[in-house]
Formats: sequence, structure tokens, C-alpha cells
Amino acid sequence: MPDLRESPTTGAESPDIRPLLAPAAELYLDLHRHPELSGAEARTAALFADWLESDGFRVLRGVGGHGVAAELRNGDGPAVLLRAELDALPVAERTGAPYASTVTAPGPDERPVPVMHACGHDAHLACAAAAARWFATHRESWRGTLLVVGQPAEETLSGARAMLEDGLYERITVPDVVLAQHTAAFPAGMVAHANGPVLAGSRTLELVFEGDGGHAATPHLTADPLSAAAGVVTRLPAIVARESDPAERLTVTASALRTGDAAHAGNVIAERAELRVTIRAFAEPVLSGAAAAVERVARAEAAAAALPPRVTVTELSRSGVTLSDPVVTAAVRQAHRAAFGPSRVTGWPATTATEDFPLLTGAGAGLHGHPGILAAYWMLGTVGPAQWAAAPGTTPAEKFRTLPGNHSPHYLPSARLTLETGTAALVTGALSRLGAEA
Repeated sequence: MPDLRESPTTGAESPDIRPLLAPAAELYLDLHRHPELSGAEARTAALFADWLESDGFRVLRGVGGHGVAAELRNGDGPAVLLRAELDALPVAERTGAPYASTVTAPGPDERPVPVMHACGHDAHLACAAAAARWFATHRESWRGTLLVVGQPAEETLSGARAMLEDGLYERITVPDVVLAQHTAAFPAGMVAHANGPVLAGSRTLELVFEGDGGHAATPHLTADPLSAAAGVVTRLPAIVARESDPAERLTVTASALRTGDAAHAGNVIAERAELRVTIRAFAEPVLSGAAAAVERVARAEAAAAALPPRVTVTELSRSGVTLSDPVVTAAVRQAHRAAFGPSRVTGWPATTATEDFPLLTGAGAGLHGHPGILAAYWMLGTVGPAQWAAAPGTTPAEKFRTLPGNHSPHYLPSARLTLETGTAALVTGALSRLGAEA
């Protein structure tokens, strides 16, 4: 078990969360050892729901799949929602930790794949559970309604939508503010806030090329879906270089290409090729324009062939830009500075990672009808002092580039510092809205 005896120096206004750390660590280790893929988070959801129910929350299970929603009322006041994620990734863990995952599970094609909490969702859940327990046991310190959500399928950008379509905001008190944090590879014990966008918005497209296929010895007699798909891959960089302003920070990435049967790959021109393309940017018009450009390029590449394959373009997922409300962020940032000291609260440059958190806020009003929901989203450091000191580089930017980041098989948060700081960050952030004198 991680060593929980020593704590980093905190400010005078930091709540005492030390009694919560041992049970939070036990939950974290359990979750880390038993990760579950998006849409299959039954065990994870049950652990989280049982914890919240034992602390007196009204708990809803099975919301939008395996989603968990919990509510604790404590008099009149605002409603604040703390959101964490349930799912893990199809990654084989190579951290060497004694509690490393050895789990495999059926993937989309039913073949077994390794599973790992490579994005820190296990830490998010443990921090949210511990923070919820603090509020349940310190009712004299706050007024209002605390809501806690364990969201399924964040990694596939489908879980927030599923929960809302299943009536999340019709079944719990509609929050005034939604708070969330995300682990990242910078020093544990610190939190980081952005001025402006935190994470990019995205579109994920599937391009399917279909033709009659045929014998590899007579390619002139067949349509060739693979050649068309490969041509699109080589053309994608031009969309970024020639069709967007560099200031837009657009990325267009071919993330997967599947075609043919490996057993007959040398002999058969496949009838079908499937290409996935991910688009990321910080403005909706840029995302829409890039998606249209990808489709245009795909159809043009297919049309250039003597025997053109058929092209189908499907949007698999989308996410909005994660943008914190400046007033809420300022209040949460000040609460963090008071709790941790100014040296442990830093800035965060917007990154092209993405997630579906914005749907739970006013940005998702078209789905749930509540445009006034505000949000604050911050980053949580996870790199322990020894690992940070050993990382190559003399500047934080140089070290950041060399450390294992989210989705890496080597990504492993410093459990003690991450859980302590993450729990205190959620508690103090929520108290900035729920505090008896707020």
C-alpha cells in the first residue's frame, strides 16, 4: 500500500482529510487492479455506488449504462456536482507496480485485450469518493446540495451523453456548478488551472471504402479500397498545413486503418478498408470545417481511381471544447491557493486532449435544456518527487516531454500525493460554492 504517513505542506485553510486517505487508497488500489473497459464498468460502478450509499447519499445506479449519480442535501444553498469517470483503457500495464493490472477483457471484436487504468480515472474516483465522505461527515461546514457522478464510457466520448439521455438531470437536482479534475504528468501535490480553454473539442470520423476487390495479380481489374484509404492518410497533413490558420492549433490524425485478411494478404485485394480520423481544435467552426475537408479529400481520392471504390463517412463521436467559467475558476483557484499555498497552484496551457465533460455543463444545454450550468475543470499533478527529479531535462517543459503521460502503459500516479491533493482540491473547490459563509 502507498505510504500515507507524510503529507506535503498545506495552507492554513486546508480541510483535514487525513482520516480519509487510508480508505481512499484501498479503493484506489482495488480499482487499479480491476480496471474495466468503457461500457463494461459494472464492478467499478458498484464499488463507487456502495461507498456513496454507505455515507448517506441517495444513489441512482445504471444511469446511461453503468453510470452512478448520488445526491446529499444539507439545507438551502447551491447545488455542486463532482464528476469522475469509471472506465479504463485497452492498454497492457508495464509500470511494474505490485498492484499493476493483469486484467484482460473482450474488446469490440470480442477478442481479449489487456485493460489498464492508464488515464488516472481510478484516482479520480478515489478522490471523489473521499471528498464525498468529507462532506457527509462535516455537514456543519457547508450548506446546499452535493451531487457526485461516476460517469461511464468517457474514453469513447459517449458516457455523458448516455447519462443525460437517460434523464440524469431529471432524476437529480440540476447543478448550479459542475467541478472536475484530471490527472497529468506534472509534479504531484500541485494543481493547474487554465485561463481560457483547458482541452480541445474533437470529431472522430470513420471512412469506409468499398469495392469489388479481386486478385492481387490483376489489380487493374479491381477497385482498391486500401489504395484509396492510404491516399487519404498521406493527404491529411495538407488539411492542417494549407486549410487552417496555424493559430487554430488544428490536428487531423489517422488513428487506425483496417483492411483485408492477414491469412490471404499477399493474394487478395480486399473489398473493404476502414480508416479512422480524429480531428481536434479549440473552436467549433474549425472542427466542422476540418471534418468537411476530410470527407472532401476521401471522396476525391476515391474518384481519382480508374475503378472508384464507394465511400461512406460516419461521425463516430464528438466532444466540445472544455472551457471553465472564469468567475467559478477564479473562486476555485483562490480556494486552492488558500489550501495549498500559491507555489502549488500553477497555470495550464490548453492541450489537444479532449473529453465529453462539457455536455454536463451549459455547453450541453441543447441536450439537457439547462444553459446556466457553470463549470470549473483543473489538472492534478501525479509525478512523485523522485520520478520528477530523475526525469531528463532541466526545465519543467523538458521533463514533461520525457515522462510517461496519460494513456502510456508506464503511466502510474504517485498514489499518496495524488489522492491527498486531489481529495483536498475537490473539497476546497466545492466549499468555494457550498461553504456556510460562501
